[in-house]
Amino acid sequence: MTSAPALPPVIDIDRFRALREEPGVRVAEVRWALDGSKDRSTFLAGHVPGSVYIDLGADLAAPARPDAGRHPLPDPADFAAALGAAGIADGVTVLALDDTDGSQASRLVWMLRALGVDAALLDGGLDAWTAAGGELSTEDPAPDAATFTPRSWGTGVTATADEVEAVAGSEGSVVIDARASERFRGESEPVDPRAGHVPGAINVPFAGNIGADGRFRDPQALRERFESAGVDGEDEIIVYCGSGVTATHDLLALERAGFTGARLFPGSWSQWSADEGREVATGE
Repeated sequence: MTSAPALPPVIDIDRFRALREEPGVRVAEVRWALDGSKDRSTFLAGHVPGSVYIDLGADLAAPARPDAGRHPLPDPADFAAALGAAGIADGVTVLALDDTDGSQASRLVWMLRALGVDAALLDGGLDAWTAAGGELSTEDPAPDAATFTPRSWGTGVTATADEVEAVAGSEGSVVIDARASERFRGESEPVDPRAGHVPGAINVPFAGNIGADGRFRDPQALRERFESAGVDGEDEIIVYCGSGVTATHDLLALERAGFTGARLFPGSWSQWSADEGREVATGE
């Protein structure tokens, strides 16, 4: 990361509404579901006026490969081209949202923040917008093309499978699995080759970052959540999930809670479980 973003990783609706009116700010929306039931048509059915659509599968990931997982990070040039096509230029601040719990738009926010771009996730997403009286648009945006300079991901924000294997369960390091507990324990595996988890990993399901009100827990509550799971502020932290998408929800929550320097294992369980040479653990 070349510079720290000025915005916090998650913002409330009041700040979102104020910021979206400022010059140099672009609102971007992600619509995605594991079963493929959401796409651009979902966005066009109702979105924040003036926002642009970002396709998670096409814009925020490279094609799936067994050795890189279901949603590898895209080539920097491809990502830059996708942002430029959406009207996101160098120096633009991005406010992102989705129509669920933030676990899709968090991928975009994390990717941008990892590159030093000022970006934040709208807490509560589309529901927060409509609950505050915001209208929805069905217009198909046609933003002017912009130039976003490609930037490499770098080793400071990502971790490889070998790095995960080397530190999982060791003192001074913690590997977090953001998937649902039943997948972590190996009781259920709907999409990937083998069930279970990385040996030595701990389970902090991303869904627990959200309270009963549908909003992110406050920073102190999130910190207590991660600490109770075994995360120490001095630890090296690596996070994974099924394919590197919902892990970014945990990464934003960690940053909101004051933990710094956490990295994403982009290939996540989809890569790990496809490699027969990697050990798999089950249970707690």
